[in-house]
Amino acid sequence: MSELKLPRLPDRKPVKLTIAVLPELHQALLDYAGVYAEVYGEEESVSELIPAMLAGFLASDRVFAKARKTDRASS
Repeated sequence: MSELKLPRLPDRKPVKLTIAVLPELHQALLDYAGVYAEVYGEEESVSELIPAMLAGFLASDRVFAKARKTDRASS
């Protein structure tokens, strides 16, 4: 059977990570969630915001993106 125009979807199963943060960072994350609620009128938990924050950080890091692209091309 030939392939469809739409490629096979990537694995979308979430991976659970457990991290420990310093109290100062925890408070900053709680403060961020509070500001988020004020700005958007919707409350989101810190655990819901962190994945989007990390994705945005990684997407904006040009050196990381270039290194990752180079690593993928060589493998």
